[in-house]
Amino acid sequence: MESKVELDFESIVDQYGDFVYNLTYRVLGNHADAEDAAQDAFLAAYRNFHRFRGESKVTTWLYRIAVNAALMKLRKDRPTRTLTQTGYEDMDFPSPTEGPEKMALNSELREHLEQGLDMLAANLKAAVVMRDIQGLSNEEASESLNISVSSLKARLHRGRVLLRKHMQDYLATSQ
Repeated sequence: MESKVELDFESIVDQYGDFVYNLTYRVLGNHADAEDAAQDAFLAAYRNFHRFRGESKVTTWLYRIAVNAALMKLRKDRPTRTLTQTGYEDMDFPSPTEGPEKMALNSELREHLEQGLDMLAANLKAAVVMRDIQGLSNEEASESLNISVSSLKARLHRGRVLLRKHMQDYLATSQ
């Protein structure tokens, strides 16, 4: 017979497995790496389950663990090429008509955005993914990353500026 802790943890894995995988995929951009990071995250969560006291939401606790697992994988596997040039120029996103052309442009735009995300430093990427893609509040994201809200806002701003700069050339040629 399994202990209560194991049963509780098993229900957490069942309930939040997709959530953790989606987060690690957003950070890593690769299914195989995301699966590895999600597995690492749940292994770390299991090992530290006795420390979870319920003072924060399960999702916040898992976010922190999953982001750390994904960032560790990024640091270990990632080439050193990152975006460093900032730019504050405003960009206009194209507004194509409905139909296959729009779908193709949206797919291309998404691919270019994902390339830009992959080029961000890991701490900037985590901030952008948590706020802009996963939709966490500033407080939830900062707690998950174990940083202050002001640090999160600074990382978020820098990440957005670098993404904006990355997207400029693509948007100029697609209009």
